[in-house]
Amino acid sequence: MIRIGAVNIDTSHPLGFGEALEQMGRAKYVGVYNDSFRGKEEVNGFVRRFGLVKHCDSLEELADMCDIGFIHGCNWDDHLRCAQPFFDRKKPVFIDKPLVGNLEDCRRVEELTANGAIILGCSSVRYCYEIQEYLNRPIEERGETVQLFGTSGVDEFNYGIHIVEAAGALLGIGASWVKYLGRSHADGKYCESYYVQYENGKSFLYNTFTGIWQPFAITVMTTRTPHTFTIDSSRLYTALLEQICNYMEGKPSLLVSVTDLLESVKIMLAGSASRASLGRAVMLTELN
Repeated sequence: MIRIGAVNIDTSHPLGFGEALEQMGRAKYVGVYNDSFRGKEEVNGFVRRFGLVKHCDSLEELADMCDIGFIHGCNWDDHLRCAQPFFDRKKPVFIDKPLVGNLEDCRRVEELTANGAIILGCSSVRYCYEIQEYLNRPIEERGETVQLFGTSGVDEFNYGIHIVEAAGALLGIGASWVKYLGRSHADGKYCESYYVQYENGKSFLYNTFTGIWQPFAITVMTTRTPHTFTIDSSRLYTALLEQICNYMEGKPSLLVSVTDLLESVKIMLAGSASRASLGRAVMLTELN
């Protein structure tokens, strides 16, 4: 049984992951450390719900007692601090989406992995069954992908990163530039659109909807025909956790490198920069 240490149970993911792990029977949370906004009673409730061994007093104590750390904090600028004790002990870390939120931390992730740190992540949508099933179809049947269109809701970055990582799964890396296209709004809620151009001539258009939950929907334009699917959110956690368990058990997995994960972050940073510059196309290479 794979022993997981949970850090900062800010989101709904620790509960959802814990329930999925119970069904899978391959891994479980064994300890938790929390120095974020969740109160002591909430953390103790998490301990009781999943039968954790301990509510730890330090990140170091948690890292000592588990096989892998899961960083669940909402403050993505704090992710690397939370992960450091696991790196120090040469233990892998799953960092919940988004991996990081600024270019300085992107560079730090590159340095850490170059020095042997194992970072797994991030979005469950990247590994969803719908994308797995689509990619498993022969290319002669589905056609060569030319362009993607994807939607996400709730907010720009925290949820928008899901659909950008989904594009990473379908298109791979090689994004060249990003252009902010504009905003639509109604009833105090708004939708923004971004265009991503890839070096190989393929492209990706994505919408983020702020103020309301929206399903992740994807249309793949191919050399044969369009393919459209909506992601079943009830299966997302299991799809991701299966790949993490496969990795931890030494089995083949679909987990991608930090190069892939960081490109998704950089796409979003370039999109934000393009919006700030009133729609100028921003090269990923010019981010600073």
